[in-house]
Amino acid sequence: MRIFKFGGASVKDAEGVRRVSSIISHFSGEDILIVVSAMGKTTNGLEALVKSYLDNKPEACLKQFNALEAQHLQIIDELFGSSSLPLKDEVLELFRQLDTILKAPAKHGFNQVYDQIVSFGEILSTKIVSAYLNSQGFGNQWLDARRLIRTDQNFRAARIDWNYTRRLVNENVSAGQSYVTQGFIGSDDNYNPTTLGREGSDYTGSVLAYVLQAKELTIWKDVPGVLNGDPKVFANTELLKQISFREAIELAFYGASVIHPKTIQPLQERGIPLRVRSFNDVEQEGTVISEGVSLNPFLACFIRKDSQQLITLSTRDLAFIAEDHLSMIYKLFHRFGLRVNLSQHSATSSSFCVNDDPIASPPLLEELKQNFDVTVVGDLELYTVRHYNDSALTEIQSRGRKLLEQVSADTYQIVIRK
Repeated sequence: MRIFKFGGASVKDAEGVRRVSSIISHFSGEDILIVVSAMGKTTNGLEALVKSYLDNKPEACLKQFNALEAQHLQIIDELFGSSSLPLKDEVLELFRQLDTILKAPAKHGFNQVYDQIVSFGEILSTKIVSAYLNSQGFGNQWLDARRLIRTDQNFRAARIDWNYTRRLVNENVSAGQSYVTQGFIGSDDNYNPTTLGREGSDYTGSVLAYVLQAKELTIWKDVPGVLNGDPKVFANTELLKQISFREAIELAFYGASVIHPKTIQPLQERGIPLRVRSFNDVEQEGTVISEGVSLNPFLACFIRKDSQQLITLSTRDLAFIAEDHLSMIYKLFHRFGLRVNLSQHSATSSSFCVNDDPIASPPLLEELKQNFDVTVVGDLELYTVRHYNDSALTEIQSRGRKLLEQVSADTYQIVIRK
């Protein structure tokens, strides 16, 4: 079986869904399990909805809800025309379920509420994609990933229960059949929806490839493959034809947007190649990630993470920042679901560069202020250069005012303010 993963950009509108169907037509006769993300910026829209709901802003909730509903219904109308009624009824039922949640008081913490609401994005998109593929002659069965991917209750960053997931997948996926399912989502033992972290659809594809011992996992993107930098951010980027599993893990760890950090490990264990291809040009082979040389060609690789904030914590009595302090700090970052992208420590203070999360950051900062003096600088960018050279460093350092810098043998990182 092949595993194909299509991200939000590839199914952002009706034309994107038609393009997915065209791509699938090149693989007729093969068993394919298709993993699909939420459409376009739906996840961002649902995140805004979560914030309005938790902030008790019903008017904002209604406006955001109506926009999301209209977006999906418009895509259905464009794809199916007058024959859209059965699918439209299914989608409207999903929106009724979401509306019921939004009209009730929040019963859980924000992480669980987030997963409960945001998971609707993938359910909606896969209902539409599955129905359209069936209408175009690609027979497939819609599968609910909440009944396939079993996780713990670490909401917003759930960890896979591999034994249970293996059993569920093998019970529901058969040879000689093709499927459409959701990326990013799963459920705990009580069937509460969970999510695997942002961009977790890649990881879903990897999990399913591992369990099914797939021939290959292919991630379809709006780029020709893995480039040595985002072409929207960096000039003169080049295609990396081959990347080793180890180098891919490094790039993903530092935030390369084409690959989710957890995606590589299950594939490496099984020796399953990951191919990144362009949904705009099916004839191109893209990038293959497997065992082999580190990079081909060998180039400096550039990564930018925007929407960063630098949190600096200082002890109030000039005591050293010691292991007990750091243990407590990292436990708080973990509890609030914020990953530390870069840290640096001095005798009495520590600085942490993290994603500026409008939901998780405010309560985290309140907790930190109970024990430390806290300084926060927002609207920052974190740049990472793998296999840097002098010209690469000069280019990056010219992009803004340096706030924090860290250098190792293979990797250079800098936090800047534009």
